[in-house]
Amino acid sequence: SDETYTCPYCPKSNKQKYRYKDLLQHASGVGNSSSAKRKPRVKANHLALARYLETDLVPVVSSSKPVVEEDPPSGCDHDEKIVWPCTGIVVNIPTRRSADGRSVGESGSKLRDELIRRGFNPVRVHPLWNFRGHSGTAVVEFRKGWPGLHNALSFEKAYEADHHGKKDWGANDDVKHGLYAWVARADDYNASGIIGDHLRKIGDLKTISELMEEEARKQDRLVSNLTNIIETKTKHIKELEAICSETSKSLEVLMEEKENLLQAYNEELFSGTTVVSKVSNSCCYCSQRLKRFN
Repeated sequence: SDETYTCPYCPKSNKQKYRYKDLLQHASGVGNSSSAKRKPRVKANHLALARYLETDLVPVVSSSKPVVEEDPPSGCDHDEKIVWPCTGIVVNIPTRRSADGRSVGESGSKLRDELIRRGFNPVRVHPLWNFRGHSGTAVVEFRKGWPGLHNALSFEKAYEADHHGKKDWGANDDVKHGLYAWVARADDYNASGIIGDHLRKIGDLKTISELMEEEARKQDRLVSNLTNIIETKTKHIKELEAICSETSKSLEVLMEEKENLLQAYNEELFSGTTVVSKVSNSCCYCSQRLKRFN
């Protein structure tokens, strides 16, 4: 369908349905796997599938409805404790002896870039060191929030699909080849050793249900704060409206007083002009009578 895909080279796999992103991660993971169990033909087929998905199928997928990852995942145990912020564990990282006898390995940035290319979007990869040097293990830090959890779970599922998950690492059947990885949980957090010590320094144990409750409380606080801000702004606006109304009334009174004063002034000025005119006319009449008398 437009939303569900299958891997044509893994017909006997337990997982038959993938989203586009998960199938791309599966194909890239198998194609780039360093496991001796994977035959070259299987790796080549999966690399070709990844190439096809990235070049030919992506325009079709990009035009479809995007997958929303802003909500908590539904396909996992919401009561299982995980390390938060979400953290991955990578083991069996190749190391070598340096001239001083200490173990050295590749930097975390190289593994981080590889995981980014595979679509897991980690924030950073932190190799763990002890007194002997590089321990061959590292922790992968993902973003906070639900997108980071989705990336971490996709990261874990990709290694599980490649038989390089936590259960495969714990199985004592043969020599291990390649990287093994999973999402850190309560047993990793409480374990003694370099991994447990580091996890206890950077995170806490929480369930998805607890995270959802925290998110709900944050939303409630945000809504409450916004409501208080709106009420304060509304009260301030009403106060300004009252001040403007009073100022407008005062201006109306002043304008009325001004009009009255102006009218009184004009009336007084007109009355004075009339008196002067009458006196002037009377003076002219008297002067003419005096001339005739003389």
